[in-house]
Amino acid sequence: MLSRSSEIANKVFPEQKLFLIWSCAVFFVTMNSTMFNVSLPSVQEDLSISISHASWIISGYSMVLAISTLTFSRLSEFVPTLKLLILGVMLLGTGSFLGFFSYHFIFVLITRLIQAIGAGSIISLSIVVATRYVPITRRGRALVLISSSAVLGLGLGPVIGGVIDQFLGWNFLFLVTALVIFFIPIFVKLLPKEEHVTVKFDSVGCMTTTISLISLMIFFTTFHVIFLFLFLVFIILTSKHFYRTKNPFIKSELLKSKQYRNLLYINFIAYFVYFSGLFILPYILNDIFQLKSSEIGLLVFPGAILSALAAKMIGQLIDRFGNSPIIWISQVLFIISTLMFIFLATISPIFILFSYLFLSPGFSALSTSVRNEVSRILHVDEVGTGMGIIQLIQFFGGSFGVTISGTVLAIQEGFSPVFMYRNVYIILIVLFCTSVWVFFLYQRKLKICIREQ
Repeated sequence: MLSRSSEIANKVFPEQKLFLIWSCAVFFVTMNSTMFNVSLPSVQEDLSISISHASWIISGYSMVLAISTLTFSRLSEFVPTLKLLILGVMLLGTGSFLGFFSYHFIFVLITRLIQAIGAGSIISLSIVVATRYVPITRRGRALVLISSSAVLGLGLGPVIGGVIDQFLGWNFLFLVTALVIFFIPIFVKLLPKEEHVTVKFDSVGCMTTTISLISLMIFFTTFHVIFLFLFLVFIILTSKHFYRTKNPFIKSELLKSKQYRNLLYINFIAYFVYFSGLFILPYILNDIFQLKSSEIGLLVFPGAILSALAAKMIGQLIDRFGNSPIIWISQVLFIISTLMFIFLATISPIFILFSYLFLSPGFSALSTSVRNEVSRILHVDEVGTGMGIIQLIQFFGGSFGVTISGTVLAIQEGFSPVFMYRNVYIILIVLFCTSVWVFFLYQRKLKICIREQ
């Protein structure tokens, strides 16, 4: 483990400038997650693939992004952040340029996965630097700047993606993310200087974790038992490997904390529900209301802008009142939004616009406050790994949500579109209610611990 955290924390570095630029980079890579959502019907038609295969362009990206975020978080414990960041940005740029020239499903998917590997460095390292070097009194504002940029990117992705898809074609979506390459000189100038520490990276644990998660995803897409078998085999091998390895890819000590596991679950469900909603949205507006790509994007634009405008206030509220009240409020916003989707989304596009006005800021507040709560309960030496795991879980939740939603829609093929989409949202609100219950248990346990002290 690096000992540089305490040293750099006491040094002055351009904190505001760094996170302002970093939030712009996060905006581009998270926008890349949802730009393709609106264009999926076009991609599906051009490549002659099914809806379940098309969903892999989104879920595959999110899955590799999840693994990449944890990998870069772990590497940041003994490799300088700047080196990791430059590597990630170069991979992102390579995937973007290759993707522009891809016109076959396999090549499109591969270039998306290369993009995801690089994008993972930008997202994970921003959280690591914020939690490692920014004092707790200002950390909420730093995290909310990153989080709100991510939510703004997720929200504007469909808007920008819809316009580009309609007027230029979906291949041009790849070029937007390549702009992140121009941030490299700025990162070189602003990032704190760190020392290199030689530690053996658990590449075996990283590989077995990746295979097990991908096997599970493929099983829920195809329902071929062989992939479930592979998941069970590799998850057992991974568990045994982590137990025997001195410095494992995922530290099992962290997962022994019930409070930490509860926060992981809450974040998992938040991303599951949010990404599922974004995945289904274009299909509802295309199938039921026959809207064009650019029109679909404009419907989510107000929600994304509201989330961005509320970002500063969310950070101030977290720093002033703590994480718990914000988590409760954001969960209420999630429930209101999902109920509106269930009962009103198939009536008029206007109701979808208002539903997203609740969902987008609720997601921003929930993801930020949960991450800040995780940084509060972890020891300083556990922050890098702990935040990496929570990012793994959240993006896996988003990827899993898209896969499950696509599978549920495929199973219902032939039924009324209104019936199909409503069933998916019913599943989502049931899942989200379990998250609310878990947070209730987390709060009760926290109060008991405080009394005992």
